[in-house]
Amino acid sequence: MRSLNVLFCGLLTGLTLSLPVAPARAATASDELSVSTRLQALSRAHAAVVGLQVQAIEGAPSVETLGAQRSGTGVVIGPDGLTLTIGYLILEAEQLQITTADGKTLPARSVAYDPATGFGLVRPLLATPQLPAVPLGAVNSLQSGEALLTFTGASGEEAAEVAPTVLMSQRPFSGAWEYHLDAALFTSPPIARHSGAALFNQRGELLGIGSLRVPNAADPSRRLPGNLFVPVDLLRPVLAEMLNTGSSAQSQRPWLGLSSSEAAGRVQIIKVTEAGPADLAGLQAGDLVLGVDGQRVNSLESFYKTLWAHQALDQPIELTVMQGAELRQIKLLPSTRLRSLRRPEGI
Repeated sequence: MRSLNVLFCGLLTGLTLSLPVAPARAATASDELSVSTRLQALSRAHAAVVGLQVQAIEGAPSVETLGAQRSGTGVVIGPDGLTLTIGYLILEAEQLQITTADGKTLPARSVAYDPATGFGLVRPLLATPQLPAVPLGAVNSLQSGEALLTFTGASGEEAAEVAPTVLMSQRPFSGAWEYHLDAALFTSPPIARHSGAALFNQRGELLGIGSLRVPNAADPSRRLPGNLFVPVDLLRPVLAEMLNTGSSAQSQRPWLGLSSSEAAGRVQIIKVTEAGPADLAGLQAGDLVLGVDGQRVNSLESFYKTLWAHQALDQPIELTVMQGAELRQIKLLPSTRLRSLRRPEGI
C-alpha cells in the first residue's frame, strides 16, 4: 500500500503542476485531508481495476477483425464482482478470465453486451471475496484541459499500469461499424492498452471506458494522438436493463452489416458483412449511400440516425445508392447486431 501511495502522490503532484497555477496560500488541515482522501479513493480505484483475457468462439465472425484471443481491462462497479468493460472485448466470447489487482485469476462469464453504448458486463463465475466497486462520476462537469488518470489491468505478462492524461475534448463520434456517440471523451497523451481501460478523475470516480486510439484527440482537423473513452453517463439509464435482458432496448435497432466511411459529404461503403442484410441485398464495397427511405444522408451520423429512426424491423428499408455510374433504389430487410452474433453452445 505504501508503494501505491507513493505512486499516487507523485501522479497527483504532477497533475496539480499541469493545471493553471492558483494564487499562493497557506496550507491548511483540510488540504491534507483532501490529499489523504484522494489517495484512499485512488487506491480503491486501483483495487477495482482488473485484467480480462478472452477466448472467442472458433470461427466466429468477430475473430476476423478482433482476433480469437483478446486481452484488455475491466472495472468492478457492482456487487458480486460485476465488471464493466468495452463490449467488443467480450464479443462472441467462449471463455473469459479476470485477473484481479492482487494477482488472483478467476473464471468469468459474459453478462451483457450492448451495441448501442458499446459497453459490456462480466461477472466472476465463482464466489469470491467482495471485490471493491468504484463509484461512477459525472461527465457533464468535466472541462477540456482537466487532468485525469487512466488505469489498465494486468493481462498475461502485461503489468497493471496507471498514467496521467488530459481531457482534450468532448464531441460526437461516428464509428465505421454502425455506431455513434453524441459526446465521446477524447484524451491525450494516448495509452497503448486502451481496450476497456478505465478513466478516473482525481476523486477516484469512474468517468469512461477505453475504446480506441485516435489521431485527432483535440480537434478533427488537427493531428494529436489520443484515446476515445465511452462516457459512463451512458451506462446509468440502461444498466438495470442490461442486467435483466443482456442489452438495452435501444440496441434493438436496424442493423445492415456495413462498415462505412465519410468524406466530402458522402457516405461510402468500405466493407459488407457476409450474409448480413446489406450483403443479401447486393450492396458492395465502394457503393455510395445517398439516402435512407427517401431522406438524403451526407454523413455517418445522419446515415445512422435516419436508419435507426426506422422502428419496424419486419418492414424493408430503402437505400438510395450509387453503384458505379448507376443510381439504384435498393430495398433490404434489416436485422439487429445482436442477432448476427454467435453464442457458445448451451447459451
